[in-house]
Amino acid sequence: MEESNPAPTSCASKGKHSKVSDLISHFEGGSVLSSYTDVQKDSTMNLNIPQTPRQHGLTSTTPQKLPSHKSPQKQEKDSDQNQGQHGCLANGVAAAQSQMECETEKEAALSPETDTQTAAASPDAHVLNGVRNETTTDSASSVTNSHDENACDSSCRTQGTDLGLPSKEGEPVIEAELQERENGLSTEGLNPLDQHHEVKETNEQKLHKIATELLLTERAYVSRLNLLDQVFYCKLLEEANRGSFPAEMVNKIFSNISSINAFHSKFLLPELEKRMQEWETTPRIGDILQKLAPFLKMYGEYVKGFDNAVELVKNMTERVPQFKSVTEEIQKQKICGSLTLQHHMLEPIQRIPRYEMLLKDYLKKLSPDAPDWNDAKKSLEIISTAASHSNSAIRKMENLKKLLEIYEMLGEEEDIVNPSNELIKEGQILKLAARNTSAQERYLFLFNNMLLYCVPRFSLVGSKFTVRTRVGIDGMKIVETHNEEYPHTFQVSGKERTLELQASSEQDKEEWIKALQESIDAFHQRHETFRNAIAKENDIPLEVSTAELGKRAPRWIRDNEVTMCMKCKESFNALTRRRHHCRACGHVVCWKCSDYKAQLEYDGGRLNKVCKDCYQIMSGFAESEEKKRRGILEIESAEVSGNSEVCSFLQYMEKSKPWQKIWCVIPKQDPLVLYMYGAPQDVRAQATIPLLGYIVDDMPKSADLPHSFKLTQSKSVHSFAADSEELKQKWLKIILLAVTGETPDGPSEHLDTLDNLPGPKEKSEC
Repeated sequence: MEESNPAPTSCASKGKHSKVSDLISHFEGGSVLSSYTDVQKDSTMNLNIPQTPRQHGLTSTTPQKLPSHKSPQKQEKDSDQNQGQHGCLANGVAAAQSQMECETEKEAALSPETDTQTAAASPDAHVLNGVRNETTTDSASSVTNSHDENACDSSCRTQGTDLGLPSKEGEPVIEAELQERENGLSTEGLNPLDQHHEVKETNEQKLHKIATELLLTERAYVSRLNLLDQVFYCKLLEEANRGSFPAEMVNKIFSNISSINAFHSKFLLPELEKRMQEWETTPRIGDILQKLAPFLKMYGEYVKGFDNAVELVKNMTERVPQFKSVTEEIQKQKICGSLTLQHHMLEPIQRIPRYEMLLKDYLKKLSPDAPDWNDAKKSLEIISTAASHSNSAIRKMENLKKLLEIYEMLGEEEDIVNPSNELIKEGQILKLAARNTSAQERYLFLFNNMLLYCVPRFSLVGSKFTVRTRVGIDGMKIVETHNEEYPHTFQVSGKERTLELQASSEQDKEEWIKALQESIDAFHQRHETFRNAIAKENDIPLEVSTAELGKRAPRWIRDNEVTMCMKCKESFNALTRRRHHCRACGHVVCWKCSDYKAQLEYDGGRLNKVCKDCYQIMSGFAESEEKKRRGILEIESAEVSGNSEVCSFLQYMEKSKPWQKIWCVIPKQDPLVLYMYGAPQDVRAQATIPLLGYIVDDMPKSADLPHSFKLTQSKSVHSFAADSEELKQKWLKIILLAVTGETPDGPSEHLDTLDNLPGPKEKSEC
C-alpha cells in the first residue's frame, strides 16, 4: 500500500466549493504555496535524489483539471493504514506537508496542480519503499497521460513492461524496472544534463533486458509445447484409441514432444523465473543454459523425424477424415492463433536458434572478466551446434511451405508437394514461337529434378498458372544461343520438349543458365554421372543427332528463317508449297518431303509426321553418312553463319531491281566470298559474290538509306544498306580486306577507312 497525501483531498474539495471539503481541508491544513517554495529549493539543492511526483506535477507547463482518483473517505482510510510509512517519506514529502497550511483561496487557485502532484505521488512512494502495487501504477498512468506526449509515452512503456512480466506478491522490485519508472515519471522536471544521465542505458540494464526477453519467450514457448503435448497429442491419441486410425501414427508425428515439454515446463522455466527474482544478487544466465546441453539430444531426435512427421500429417489429413476433423477443430480454437498443426510443430525447431541469437547478443554486452562469461560462452558453443541442425530443418519446412503455395497456384493439379522436391528458381520469361517471331509470356518453376513450363491463367480467383510441359532434369541440355534479332535467348532441350526462351536482360539470362546448369550438375552428381550441361553452339549442335532421333524433342526451325524446303531446296509459296515441320529433326520441309510417319519415343511411341531423311534413318534405311559433293550454292546458311567473319540481314539491290532483305554471310573458311541467302536457315544460297577486285563506294546515294555502300566491278553493281552505321562499318572492315585479297587473320597493312583507298575514291568521283 502507498501513502496517501492529504493535499489532494483539500484541493479537490475547494475546487467543488463544498462544505465537507472545507472541513476536511481545515482539519488536514497545509499550504500548497509554501510547500511549492520549499520543494523548489530542495530540488535545486539535490537533483540526484529521486524526484518526487510533487515536483513533477509542479513543473508541468499547463495546469489541467484532472478527475479525482479517490474519495476523501478512501484517502483517510489509506492514510490510516499507512502511517508506518511516513518515516520513509520524511525527507521527500512529509517535510513539505508540514508547511502546507495556507489560506483556502490560495489552495483553490492551485488545486489543479496539487491534484496532479498528489495523484503522481503514489508511484514514487512505491519506488522509495520497494513495494509494488498494481492499483497505484494504474493511477500513476492516468495522471501521466494527462501531461504532454512524451510523458504519456514513458508511462505506456512502463505499463508495457509490467504487463509483459507480471510480478508475484512479495517479489522484490527489479532495479531496471525501478529506473524505467523513475525515468517515465520524473525526467520531465529535470534539467537536460540530469535527464540525459537517467535515460542513458547501461550494459547492466541491457543484460537484464536480454535475460527478461529470454524469460518472456520461454513462457510463450512452454505454452506452445503444452498446446502440442496436452491438446493436439492427447486429442488425437484419444481418437486413435477409438479405432479411427493407428495410435502408432500419432506417436510418430509427435515424437518425443512430451519429454521436451516436461523439461522446459518443470525445469528450465522455473529456473529462469527464480533467477530473475534474484537478479540483483545473481545477474547471470549462462550457468542455467549450460544445463540445457545434455537435453539437446532430445531436439536431435525431434529434428531427425521432423520431415517424416510433416509428411505424415499431410497424408493423414488427406486420407483419414477423423484425423482431419480433430485437427481442424483444434485449429479453430483461439489458443491456436489461426495456425495449423504443422506451424506449431515447427516451434521446437525454431527455439534452439532463438537461444543462440539471445546468447550471442548477451555475450556482446557481457564483459570478458564477468563471472558469467565462461558459462555463457560454453553454452553458446553447445547450442550453436544444435542450432545448425534446426536451421536445416527450418529451411526444409520453408521449402515445403513454398511447395504448398505453388501447388495452390497450379490449381492443385500437379503433385509437387514432396520433401524431396526443392524449388531452385521461378520467374517470368518469354517463349519464342516455333513457327513465327512472336514472343509469348510464360512462367517457369525450376526444381531440383524438373522444370515446369507454365502458361498464365487470367482469372480473378483460383489458380494462376496452367502447366503446359514438365521437362525432367535428367537428360536436359542447355544451349546458349546468339541471335541478333532476338537478344538474351537460350535453349532448353529435354527429352519431353525443347524450348527456346528469351530473358528480359543479359543478367537474367545468365542467372537462368546458371541455375539450370547447377541443377543439372547436382542431379548428375547425385546419380554419379556428372557431365557439363552448358555448352557452346559448336559443342552441342542445334539439330538432334542421328542417334537421338525420336528420343529427344527437337528445336523447330521457324517458318521465317527459311525460304525453301530444307530437304529438296524448292522455294516455298503461299499456294502450292506450304511449310511443314519434321517432328524428329525440326526442319522446315515441303509437303512432299514430309509425307512420312514414324513412332517417336519422346512422344510416347505415337506416330508423328517426319521428313524423308529421318524416316529412312529411323526405319533402318539410312543413306551413307558421307556427304555428297555439293556445289558452292548448296552450302547451308546455318553451316556458314555459325563460323563466319560477319553475318547479318542487309538490304540488297542489283542494278535497277527493287530493294530486298537478304541474309548475308562472309564465312571464315572462305573469307573472300560473300554468300547471300533468303533466310538464316536456308540450305541453299541464292547467289554468291567473289569480292576480290571489287571497288567499294561508301557514299550513300539516297537519303532514305543513309547507311548504304556499293560494290562495283566492270558492269556489275551491287548495292547494300545496313540498319545502322555501326553495322555498316563492321561490314566494310571485312570487305575492304577481301577486295584486296587479304584476310582478317593474315598480315595486312590495309586501313579500315576509305580515305586511304585511292581506287574507290577516284572511281566515285568519275
